[in-house]
Amino acid sequence: MAATFEKARSTATAESGKNILEVGRLTMHFPLTQGIIFQRQVGAVHAVDGIDFFVEKGETLGLVGESGCGKSTTGRAILQLYKPTAGSVKFEGTELTTLGGEQMRRMRRKMQMIFQDPYASLNPRMTVGNIIGEPLEVHDLARGREKVERVQELLKVVGLNPYFTNRYPHEFSGGQRQRIGVARALAVEPEFIVADEPISALDVSIQAQIINLLEELQSKFRLTYLFIAHDLSVVRHISDRVAVMYLGKIVELADRQELYEQPLHPYTQALLSAVPIPDPAVESKRKRIILTGDVPSPVNPPTGCRFHTRCWKAQAICSEADPEFIEHTPRHWAACHFPG
Repeated sequence: MAATFEKARSTATAESGKNILEVGRLTMHFPLTQGIIFQRQVGAVHAVDGIDFFVEKGETLGLVGESGCGKSTTGRAILQLYKPTAGSVKFEGTELTTLGGEQMRRMRRKMQMIFQDPYASLNPRMTVGNIIGEPLEVHDLARGREKVERVQELLKVVGLNPYFTNRYPHEFSGGQRQRIGVARALAVEPEFIVADEPISALDVSIQAQIINLLEELQSKFRLTYLFIAHDLSVVRHISDRVAVMYLGKIVELADRQELYEQPLHPYTQALLSAVPIPDPAVESKRKRIILTGDVPSPVNPPTGCRFHTRCWKAQAICSEADPEFIEHTPRHWAACHFPG
């Protein structure tokens, strides 16, 4: 990453007191092997390829991009659910990539995850009380009657009947299951939550309820979110800053208003052009940017700028040199040879 970003990150740390999370050159490659008995690596899926960003305490950083660009992998690598291939992940100044099992287990009390699929993320053989109460026992926070009371309190906090503790996940709707997932994440009183597309599997009518719930909980418990999504209108509503990801790279990062009003990267401009505006007069004058071609394979990503195969601004340098991620205006970074 360019020195300009490192300097800006240090400045932000000094100004805000501290960043709760700092990610540096984070890389996550999944090996491709060949052979049944004697396996050998023949390639790798470049899911995340050297990304840098920071999250300030108390904010919501939105991470957006197309399916398969590496958003969820980034979230899991931060929490060390995947062991990163390379790079640094510092949480409150502690380097997570070097922590052992017991140290990481204790650190996980401060960091939790809300998963995308509320149908797959809850154990169907466990009652709601056991699902929410398990983290309390794992981290030695409550047992017996105290645990039951804490679980009931958490159910009330997320808007569910506190006497549902003996029910099983199949007895709940998708929205209710996601609330149970939120309660489970809150059980250990975390400071930082990775919300991995928490509303994408829900009905539109339920999505707003979950978004409102997350905002209320953030205000009440002073939480910090990394909110992963592909719906730009949702991200605009909930996020303070937005990072745009394409094929394993972060191509733009800015404050929410700045990014939506003055996008610098062509990929961001294309994404925003697809978001409808509820004003017929404005919408009729907008020009939709249609990207040609398909997203390249992460197994063999393009040289230079990864977006150049679909970019209408691309020139020779775009296929030869990877653009630096630099600050073009205060708190607005982009990786493009021809920004704006």
